[in-house]
Amino acid sequence: MKEIVIDGKNAILGRLASYTAKLALRGNKVVVVNCNEILITGNPRKTIESYKEIRSKGGSILKGPFFPKVPERIVKRTIRGMLPYKQQRGRDALKRVMCHNEVPDNYKNASMIKAGREKLIKTISMQKLSGEL
Repeated sequence: MKEIVIDGKNAILGRLASYTAKLALRGNKVVVVNCNEILITGNPRKTIESYKEIRSKGGSILKGPFFPKVPERIVKRTIRGMLPYKQQRGRDALKRVMCHNEVPDNYKNASMIKAGREKLIKTISMQKLSGEL
């Protein structure tokens, strides 16, 4: 089992999630760092409104569904949406995915895959979205 570290700085959420899900299904352990700096494209105001609407539709606090507020949890749930998590291989793949808001000490010197670059379109970072929720 190979361990792959992905730097999420300036990466688009959906593209990063699908790439991570594909790597996890192949049997790799995937670590996504800098989840605070992952971007969602589109009008920031509409993005915030849609996430708030999804959160308001959530069920009771005891039974769920549970919609996270923290950037690393939002990213992990998005990755879960790209996996067949109701099947055993999807559950196993999700266990191999780890997300961190910043770079942990044990991954500072690891070689990372740079997933993003500067965007010239309207975006909102996960940190700003999380602050608005």
